[in-house]
Amino acid sequence: MPITAIAPVAWGTTYFVTHRFLPADYPLYGAAIRALPAGLLLLVVRRKLPHGSWWWKSLVLGTLNMGAFFALVYLAAQTLPTSIASTIMATSPVVMMLLAWAALADRPQAAHVVGASVGIGGVFLMLFNGAVAIDASGVLASITAMVMSSFGYVLAKKWSADVDVFSLTSWQLIAGGAILTPVAVVMEGSPPTLDGRAIVGFGYVTVVATALAFAVWFTGLRHLSTGTVGLIGLLNPIAGVLLGTVIAGEMLAVHQICGLVLVFLGILLGQPVTARLLAPLRYTRTDQDTSHAPAPGATHRDHGLVEPIPDCQ
Repeated sequence: MPITAIAPVAWGTTYFVTHRFLPADYPLYGAAIRALPAGLLLLVVRRKLPHGSWWWKSLVLGTLNMGAFFALVYLAAQTLPTSIASTIMATSPVVMMLLAWAALADRPQAAHVVGASVGIGGVFLMLFNGAVAIDASGVLASITAMVMSSFGYVLAKKWSADVDVFSLTSWQLIAGGAILTPVAVVMEGSPPTLDGRAIVGFGYVTVVATALAFAVWFTGLRHLSTGTVGLIGLLNPIAGVLLGTVIAGEMLAVHQICGLVLVFLGILLGQPVTARLLAPLRYTRTDQDTSHAPAPGATHRDHGLVEPIPDCQ
């Protein structure tokens, strides 16, 4: 869980970096610049090309998880406050669990359902802030990105058993960037001019919030259940809200602070370590005492003796 948590924390910071450092009105170019260099970087590390069906699978996953997803997230980051953009994406655990149940027969555990319910409740508390105007197009972009990526993550988990994580991530990033680039040229014309701040911003988004974050995220999907990984994703709004509050000066109401606490509680409730810690509480002292008590009318013969034991009235 600690390694996988790097991904949603890094993604939570992406909204702030995109809003403050990257050029506005270029969501397609912004997504392509984020995806292609990150994919090429991982490809250099692993040096393995797709094979067989992975040519078309990479295109599908690259569109869902990287290409269209990055463009929609870029748009959301430019039109919504950091805290709002990141909290909408945090509803993905429920969507991921439902899709995994349907596609992988990965039935969600009770702890995952409870944790998701508590966490999503916190998300709604954080989202509804009357002091901030919410752009409908930004909300729609966030919701669409969340649903697409949730479906893409489930497909990646289903398809990628025989592919190493670095190759899986690099192929998707390159495919997503390759699809985006010609669309960006047609829709947005010439690429944006990047100043020093934008170059630094893209450097962070590409290396940390994309190459590193997606590598550890797909590693988590391989070794943990979908429900557990989905709940770890709730760290996304925590990072986004805290960054937006501390650095961007976005004010949080009391109910949003309560929502933040609920989100963190939801993550803890859905983790395997929490279930193991709570397991001893299922057994009371009465259960332990009665589990070893002899049945009425039993004899000491069961214990190596012959005298009968009288019933206790």
